Amino acid sequence: MAMQAADIEALLREAFPTARIEIQDLAGDGDHYAATIEAEEFRGLNRVQQHQLVYAALKGKMGGELHALALQTSAPPAAAS
Repeated sequence: MAMQAADIEALLREAFPTARIEIQDLAGDGDHYAATIEAEEFRGLNRVQQHQLVYAALKGKMGGELHALALQTSAPPAAAS
């Protein structure tokens, strides 16, 4: 069974409450999504570590209900001093 974009966003929002999150259904089939996530929780982490946090937030749905998710992750720009 496919996941809805709103369900993906809800899981991500639970883990990253202040993040900027954009979910895009790439194929219109509910199986292939792209997610752009800008979260303070990613600051100081490399890309692999950031993606590991995202996969953990998805609570085992990746590879099952969620077939494919292209990720673009980053920390917000540093505040100017």
